[in-house]
Amino acid sequence: MSQISNYTYDEITIGQTATYSKQIENRDIQLFAALSGDVNPVHLDAAFAAGTQFKECIAHGMLSGTIISAAIAMKLPGPGSIYLGQSLRFRLPVKAGDTITVTLQVTEKKDKRCIVILDCKVLNQHGKRVLTGTAEVMAPTEKLVLESPEPPRVHIGD
Repeated sequence: MSQISNYTYDEITIGQTATYSKQIENRDIQLFAALSGDVNPVHLDAAFAAGTQFKECIAHGMLSGTIISAAIAMKLPGPGSIYLGQSLRFRLPVKAGDTITVTLQVTEKKDKRCIVILDCKVLNQHGKRVLTGTAEVMAPTEKLVLESPEPPRVHIGD
């Protein structure tokens, strides 16, 4: 089993970066719809989506936003982080089969509450920017090295 670790507030430097990638699968879109209740047909109905400007189903914008959350939780600052806020700007659609890569960059540190401000950029596999934003995160003060938990197994019934 692999391990995950964090960066403590004191270890984090302005300009520090981290990346995290995930391929978005149709299953992810279905799970997000089930979890969120957002069953907009542009995400789930190929015939409906064919008549839109996208011409096919697209992932929920907030699904891409949750990949930023994963990057923060798993990479920078990592386990023990407390996500305080996020601004997002959706630039291009993400579709099933796309691989998106989040790049986080530390732009500011606020010593009083151990807060870091992260510039967030999300690119697709073609290097096109699909999402940008800024996150505010309370960084951990204790170093953690943990066994990486396995993702829960979930079955989607037809």
